[in-house]
Amino acid sequence: MDPLDLPLTTDRLVLRAYRESDARTHLPIYSREDVSRFLLQEPWTAEVAETEIDKRLPRTGLETDSRALALVIETADGLDSLEGSRVIGDIAIWLADDSEEKAEVGWILDPAAAGHGFATEAAIAVLNLAFDHYGLHRVFAQMDARNTASAKLAQRIGMRQEAHLRRDWWSKGEWTDTLVFGMLSSDRQTA
Repeated sequence: MDPLDLPLTTDRLVLRAYRESDARTHLPIYSREDVSRFLLQEPWTAEVAETEIDKRLPRTGLETDSRALALVIETADGLDSLEGSRVIGDIAIWLADDSEEKAEVGWILDPAAAGHGFATEAAIAVLNLAFDHYGLHRVFAQMDARNTASAKLAQRIGMRQEAHLRRDWWSKGEWTDTLVFGMLSSDRQTA
């Protein structure tokens, strides 16, 4: 497998590897209660942000020891709707279980950047990478069933809902439902 050439670019986004300074740029997103509500962690503090970003720094490709790729979603310079470029979230993909052919994908987007198609654009770029560069057979996403925005994104990018697991996950003091979406390489429609 060829090493990954980063950053990935789309029409409006740059998907790049993490830098230590991303603790500062991600804190305003991950410290929000409305963002952390459906995540496994509580809202971030400055200390947690540093620790979490340190964990993501080595996640530079599925072919690496980390078996994961964690990318910062940054808007490209020159967009009419935004001044300059800025970090609006992140997206990651990691090999599942001991498989070299299936991976899980997850994403977080700043609610202030919602409604512009940025998450869709980033997720499609990562799915293309998963299937075209890494040759994966299957990519799946799991989420809290109450996270309707994430479920709609999974559907919008062509993933199929495969399961609704009832009260299967103990999270933040309550049993929660999990939705599982999946896509096979053969499901993709290319232009």
